[in-house]
Amino acid sequence: MIESPIITELRLPTRLGFEKVAMNTAASVAQIMGFSPDRVDDLKTAVAEACINAIEHGNEMNELLGVVVTLSMDDKSLEVKIRDEGKGVPSDAHIPDIDRKMAGEETPRGMGMFLIQALVDEVEYGQETAGGYARLVIHLDARDEE
Repeated sequence: MIESPIITELRLPTRLGFEKVAMNTAASVAQIMGFSPDRVDDLKTAVAEACINAIEHGNEMNELLGVVVTLSMDDKSLEVKIRDEGKGVPSDAHIPDIDRKMAGEETPRGMGMFLIQALVDEVEYGQETAGGYARLVIHLDARDEE
Protein backbone atom coordinates (compact mmCIF):
# COMPACT_ATOMS: atom_id res chain seq x y z
CA MET A 1 0.00 0.00 0.00
CA ILE A 2 1.29 3.43 -0.96
CA GLU A 3 0.89 5.88 1.94
CA SER A 4 1.31 8.99 -0.18
CA PRO A 5 1.73 9.46 -3.92
CA ILE A 6 5.08 8.56 -5.44
CA ILE A 7 6.13 11.32 -7.83
CA THR A 8 8.57 11.27 -10.74
CA GLU A 9 9.33 14.37 -12.80
CA LEU A 10 10.97 14.79 -16.21
CA ARG A 11 12.06 17.98 -17.90
CA LEU A 12 12.15 17.64 -21.67
CA PRO A 13 13.38 19.96 -24.39
CA THR A 14 10.92 21.35 -26.90
CA ARG A 15 12.05 19.05 -29.64
CA LEU A 16 10.02 16.38 -31.39
CA GLY A 17 11.25 12.90 -30.52
CA PHE A 18 11.60 13.59 -26.80
CA GLU A 19 7.94 12.64 -26.30
CA LYS A 20 9.29 9.08 -26.46
CA VAL A 21 11.21 9.65 -23.21
CA ALA A 22 7.98 10.61 -21.44
CA MET A 23 6.06 7.79 -23.14
CA ASN A 24 8.57 5.14 -22.07
CA THR A 25 8.85 6.50 -18.53
CA ALA A 26 5.06 6.46 -18.13
CA ALA A 27 4.97 2.91 -19.52
CA SER A 28 7.60 1.76 -17.00
CA VAL A 29 5.69 3.26 -14.08
CA ALA A 30 2.39 1.75 -15.30
CA GLN A 31 4.04 -1.67 -15.62
CA ILE A 32 5.41 -1.41 -12.07
CA MET A 33 1.88 -0.58 -10.90
CA GLY A 34 0.45 -3.67 -12.58
CA PHE A 35 -1.48 -2.21 -15.50
CA SER A 36 -2.28 -4.65 -18.29
CA PRO A 37 -0.20 -4.46 -21.49
CA ASP A 38 -3.19 -3.00 -23.38
CA ARG A 39 -3.62 -0.22 -20.80
CA VAL A 40 0.12 0.49 -20.88
CA ASP A 41 -0.07 0.84 -24.67
CA ASP A 42 -3.06 3.20 -24.35
CA LEU A 43 -1.14 5.31 -21.84
CA LYS A 44 1.96 5.42 -24.05
CA THR A 45 -0.06 6.75 -26.98
CA ALA A 46 -1.91 9.32 -24.86
CA VAL A 47 1.27 10.62 -23.20
CA ALA A 48 3.09 10.88 -26.53
CA GLU A 49 0.17 12.80 -28.08
CA ALA A 50 -0.04 15.19 -25.10
CA CYS A 51 3.71 15.85 -25.23
CA ILE A 52 3.57 16.52 -28.97
CA ASN A 53 0.71 18.97 -28.35
CA ALA A 54 2.78 20.73 -25.67
CA ILE A 55 5.78 20.94 -28.00
CA GLU A 56 3.93 22.01 -31.17
CA HIS A 57 1.01 24.05 -29.84
CA GLY A 58 1.86 25.10 -26.28
CA ASN A 59 5.51 25.98 -26.84
CA GLU A 60 5.10 26.56 -30.59
CA MET A 61 8.39 24.68 -31.21
CA ASN A 62 10.32 27.34 -29.25
CA GLU A 63 13.41 25.47 -28.06
CA LEU A 64 14.00 28.06 -25.34
CA LEU A 65 10.94 26.64 -23.56
CA GLY A 66 10.62 23.23 -21.94
CA VAL A 67 8.05 20.56 -21.25
CA VAL A 68 7.68 19.19 -17.72
CA VAL A 69 6.10 15.77 -17.22
CA THR A 70 5.05 14.79 -13.70
CA LEU A 71 3.95 11.23 -12.95
CA SER A 72 2.13 10.68 -9.67
CA MET A 73 1.16 7.14 -8.65
CA ASP A 74 -0.87 5.82 -5.77
CA ASP A 75 -2.66 2.51 -5.07
CA LYS A 76 -5.50 3.21 -7.45
CA SER A 77 -4.28 5.41 -10.30
CA LEU A 78 -1.50 7.00 -12.27
CA GLU A 79 -1.69 10.70 -13.08
CA VAL A 80 0.52 12.17 -15.80
CA LYS A 81 0.63 15.96 -16.04
CA ILE A 82 2.28 17.44 -19.12
CA ARG A 83 3.06 21.16 -18.77
CA ASP A 84 4.34 23.45 -21.48
CA GLU A 85 5.99 26.79 -20.78
CA GLY A 86 4.20 28.58 -23.60
CA LYS A 87 0.62 29.53 -24.29
CA GLY A 88 -0.95 26.14 -23.59
CA VAL A 89 -3.12 23.98 -25.79
CA PRO A 90 -6.67 25.23 -26.43
CA SER A 91 -9.14 23.04 -24.53
CA ASP A 92 -11.94 23.84 -26.96
CA ALA A 93 -10.26 22.22 -29.94
CA HIS A 94 -12.38 21.06 -32.87
CA ILE A 95 -13.83 17.55 -32.53
CA PRO A 96 -12.59 15.68 -35.59
CA ASP A 97 -15.00 14.15 -38.09
CA ILE A 98 -13.44 10.89 -39.28
CA ASP A 99 -15.60 10.71 -42.42
CA ARG A 100 -14.61 14.26 -43.44
CA LYS A 101 -10.94 13.47 -42.80
CA MET A 102 -11.16 10.33 -44.95
CA ALA A 103 -12.83 12.35 -47.72
CA GLY A 104 -10.02 14.93 -47.58
CA GLU A 105 -12.38 17.66 -46.38
CA GLU A 106 -10.48 18.07 -43.08
CA THR A 107 -6.76 18.03 -42.46
CA PRO A 108 -5.47 14.59 -41.43
CA ARG A 109 -3.90 16.25 -38.38
CA GLY A 110 -5.85 17.20 -35.29
CA MET A 111 -6.68 13.80 -33.82
CA GLY A 112 -4.48 14.07 -30.72
CA MET A 113 -6.93 15.42 -28.15
CA PHE A 114 -9.70 13.15 -29.44
CA LEU A 115 -7.38 10.15 -29.19
CA ILE A 116 -6.15 11.07 -25.70
CA GLN A 117 -9.71 11.30 -24.40
CA ALA A 118 -10.52 7.86 -25.82
CA LEU A 119 -7.47 6.19 -24.25
CA VAL A 120 -7.41 7.38 -20.64
CA ASP A 121 -9.99 7.56 -17.85
CA GLU A 122 -9.73 11.28 -17.14
CA VAL A 123 -8.41 14.25 -19.12
CA GLU A 124 -8.19 17.86 -18.03
CA TYR A 125 -6.66 20.81 -19.87
CA GLY A 126 -5.86 24.06 -18.16
CA GLN A 127 -3.67 27.12 -17.77
CA GLU A 128 -1.18 27.97 -15.07
CA THR A 129 0.92 31.11 -14.68
CA ALA A 130 3.86 29.54 -16.53
CA GLY A 131 1.96 27.82 -19.35
CA GLY A 132 -0.68 25.25 -20.04
CA TYR A 133 -1.12 21.63 -19.03
CA ALA A 134 -2.81 18.38 -19.88
CA ARG A 135 -3.61 16.10 -16.95
CA LEU A 136 -4.18 12.44 -17.84
CA VAL A 137 -5.32 9.78 -15.36
CA ILE A 138 -5.69 6.04 -15.69
CA HIS A 139 -7.19 3.93 -12.91
CA LEU A 140 -6.28 0.42 -11.91
CA ASP A 141 -9.33 -1.79 -12.22
CA ALA A 142 -10.41 -5.38 -12.77
CA ARG A 143 -9.10 -5.30 -16.36
CA ASP A 144 -5.58 -4.89 -15.00
CA GLU A 145 -5.80 -7.79 -12.55
CA GLU A 146 -6.42 -10.43 -15.21
